[in-house]
Amino acid sequence: MSTLLIRNARIVNEGTIVHADVWIRNGIVEKLDTNGIAMEADRTIDAEGLYLFPGLIDDQVHFREPGLTHKGDLYTESRAAVAGGITSYMEMPNTFPNAVTLERLEEKYARAAEVSLANYSFYMGTTNHNIGELLQVDEQKICGVKIFMGSSTGDMLVDDTKSLERIFSEVKTLIATHCEVDPIIKQNLEVYKAKYGNRLTASFHPLIRSEEACYASSSFAVGLAKKHQTRLHVLHISTEKELALFRNDIPLAEKRITAEACVHHLWFSDADYTAKGNYIKWNPAIKTAADRDAIMQGVLDNRIDVIATDHAPHTIDEKELPYVKAPSGGPLVQHALNAMLELHHQGKISLERIAEKMCHNVAILFEIDRRGFIREGYYADLVLVDLNQQYTVTRDNLFYKCGWSPFEGTTFHSMVTHTIVNGQVVFENGKFNESTKGMRLRFNR
Repeated sequence: MSTLLIRNARIVNEGTIVHADVWIRNGIVEKLDTNGIAMEADRTIDAEGLYLFPGLIDDQVHFREPGLTHKGDLYTESRAAVAGGITSYMEMPNTFPNAVTLERLEEKYARAAEVSLANYSFYMGTTNHNIGELLQVDEQKICGVKIFMGSSTGDMLVDDTKSLERIFSEVKTLIATHCEVDPIIKQNLEVYKAKYGNRLTASFHPLIRSEEACYASSSFAVGLAKKHQTRLHVLHISTEKELALFRNDIPLAEKRITAEACVHHLWFSDADYTAKGNYIKWNPAIKTAADRDAIMQGVLDNRIDVIATDHAPHTIDEKELPYVKAPSGGPLVQHALNAMLELHHQGKISLERIAEKMCHNVAILFEIDRRGFIREGYYADLVLVDLNQQYTVTRDNLFYKCGWSPFEGTTFHSMVTHTIVNGQVVFENGKFNESTKGMRLRFNR
C-alpha cells in the first residue's frame, strides 16, 4: 500500500475554494478534511500557498500514434499533458491506420497501457461504411464515436446523408462531431486562390473555413440529434452564431446535446494571424475577436459545457510551408491550464469555473467513473498550481515532440508545480516520475 498526504492546500472543487488536507491511499482519495489530517503517510506535500484542482480531463487530443509519430506520440504528448496538469485525455481516431475498427482501437489502448503517463481513452472513428463496427462498441469502455463532418484524413470524412442518418439513429453511445461543410470550404478556397494566387496567407483561413461552413454543419448535426434523440457532443465551437444552437436552461446531466470550446478559440483572434501565421492555423479557424469573446460568454453562461485543447502537433517544417500546404493544428496540452489561469488573472473567468469546465463537467458529460472531482472514494487525479509564479514560454522549456508552441514568447503568471495521477506524483517542479503509467478510463453508462 502507498499513501500520500497533501497538507494546507486551497482546494478548488465543486464551486468553492477551501483550505483542507487530502489523504490518499492506493490511488484513491480516502479522506478530505478542512480541519486537517493527523494521519501519517509515505509522503507528505506541504501545499501552503498553492491551489489544488482536480486533474484536468481533455476530451479532444491528437497524439499522432500510430503512423504520424514524427509529430508526436502517446509517450511524448502524455508527458507534456501531465506537465500541464492534464491527468486524463481522450484521443482522436485520425491516425494511420485510422481507428475505425475495434481491432485498431484496441491496439491503441494496448500501446497507451505501455507508455502513457496520463489516463486515456480513445474515440472510435466513423466512415461512410463502418456502421457494423460502430454498433459493436462497448460504451462503458470507450469515450465515444467521432464523426468528421468536415475535412479530414483518409476515409474519415462522413458526408453521405444516409450514412449519417444510420449513425445518428442507431449508435447509442456519445457521438462527437467536427462540424464544417466541406463543399463550402472548397468553394471559398477556389475563390480566394483565383483572386490572390500564391499570396494567400493564414489571414484568409477564417474566411475560407468560414462561419457559414461551421454553422451549416453544426446546425445540421444538431437537427439530426434532435430527430433521433442522439447523445451529441459538438467539438470546438468557433463562432458566435453557433452558440444559439445550445441550451443553458437545464442541468448538464439532462442535456442530450452538448458543446465544447477550445483554448485557442478563447485566447487568439484573427488579429493574431499577422504575427503567428500558420502556427495558429486550426480547423475550425480562429475567427474574430467578437467570436472569441462570445465563446467565452458561452462558457460562462453554460451554453458551452467543457473546455479542451484539440492538441494536434505538426513539425516546424510542416507549419512553415505555404499557407495552402501547411497542415492545421497545434500543440496545447502543456499550456492549456496556464492559459486559462492567465485569463483568470485578467478577470475573465473564475478558478471555480475553470475547474467546472475542465474537470467536473467533462466527467459528468462523458459519465466517467470516479474522476473529475476531489471526493472521497474517487481516483486521486490532482494538480497543484502556484498562482504567483511567473515564467515565459520558450522552445527550451517545451515538452512537445514537435518542439514549438503557439504560446512562445508569452509570459504566464501561474505555474503547475505537481501533477498526481492515480495517487502517484508524476510531475514535480519540472521533473517527471515515469515509474507508473496511466489507466484506461471507464464510463458509467
